[in-house]
Amino acid sequence: MRLSHGFVPTLKETPAEAQIASHRLMLRAGLVRQTSAGIYAWLPLGLRVLRNIERIVREEQDAVGAQELLMPTIQPAELWKESGRYEDYGKEMLRIRDRHDREMLYGPTNEEMITDLLRQSLKSYRELPQILYHIQWKFRDEVRPRFGVMRGREFLMKDAYSVDLDYAGAVVSYRKMMLAYMRTFQRLGLKAIPMVADTGPIGGDLSHEFIILAPTGESQVYYDAAFEEIDYSSGAISHESAEDLQRFFEQMTTHYAATDEKHDPNAWAEVATERRREGRGIEVGHIFYFGTKYSAPMGFKVAGPDGKPVAPEMGSYGVGVSRLVGAVIEASHDADGIIWPDSVAPFKAALLNLKRGDAACDRICEEIYGKLGGDVLYDDREDRAGVKFADADLMGHPWQVVVGPRGAAAGKVELKRRATGQREEVSIEDALARIA
Repeated sequence: MRLSHGFVPTLKETPAEAQIASHRLMLRAGLVRQTSAGIYAWLPLGLRVLRNIERIVREEQDAVGAQELLMPTIQPAELWKESGRYEDYGKEMLRIRDRHDREMLYGPTNEEMITDLLRQSLKSYRELPQILYHIQWKFRDEVRPRFGVMRGREFLMKDAYSVDLDYAGAVVSYRKMMLAYMRTFQRLGLKAIPMVADTGPIGGDLSHEFIILAPTGESQVYYDAAFEEIDYSSGAISHESAEDLQRFFEQMTTHYAATDEKHDPNAWAEVATERRREGRGIEVGHIFYFGTKYSAPMGFKVAGPDGKPVAPEMGSYGVGVSRLVGAVIEASHDADGIIWPDSVAPFKAALLNLKRGDAACDRICEEIYGKLGGDVLYDDREDRAGVKFADADLMGHPWQVVVGPRGAAAGKVELKRRATGQREEVSIEDALARIA
């Protein structure tokens, strides 16, 4: 994309309403704009990041055998009345009526709807287990939306739902999804810690929240350094092996990990001093096993091995896709702007032409732009070099390719790594190879 023609409305000044780093930087870098309290429009740069995170989440869900579908944002209230949650959920639920005066709602989550879809189609234990997921917009009418996309009212969420014949099968599905989550966060360049959590309005008696480490996190966290040493993508754990999943789950739940709300000083004291880690954390995902909480009251039953009807065991698994954009920034930024991990950056590189009109500069920039194509943001504006450097740091693309008259005359460019600030003069071929 040529920046001279792009819709990337950067800001020099920090908006007064932005209280945390991710909110400030998302507004200043032109990723989002607020349209109403807690509701944001995703501009081209922000949408590219959102889609990259969505892609990684989707790939890891598919990798453990989850199947994607798409459920609507608007749900009939009757389903929630069947489960008993309609009156219990509270004012966070946006309740509406259609032109025929039917009670509807803008879905904050989808346990009722997926249960209804499953009970229409699944009739026998032979059709189990199943894990279905979608990536869909949700709405929760927060009383005080704040911190930008970190606590908005409308948000993009991946929610998955498992259905198994019995508890043993449900536990395997739960562990499978925990593994998918840890692999997802690792691919996003985040350190994530699973912690025992309350189940909240979704219900159930087995629940973990996933906390990623960030200096500006909302909670104080305590954990064993063992979590930092695990490579979740190594292939040592197979999602198809119940034994591997059990070993993985024991590893996740044996090492100490707790937020300040559940911190146990006595248990913490048993962790070797050199292995104790403390920091701030942000919740970006939550998984629940809730058994028959929805299947039983909603009449969802399948024929068991003995032919008798059985209410299946279920679980749900959510990760905030749009929240992750803010969380990544909270975990990876400096005084100059965002530092995107390679896996989610809107562009792999920013290409800075320091002297438009110079034949060598223009020729080299066009050559690099042509070869990198959709992976590069070409700053071809007539602005001063200082403005281009500042905007490139603010937007945070992993690489910066700086083309100036002196280097261009020698067939060289300056290559800067945003995360480290390291700069070196290299050939065009070397720059392309490094970025690719």
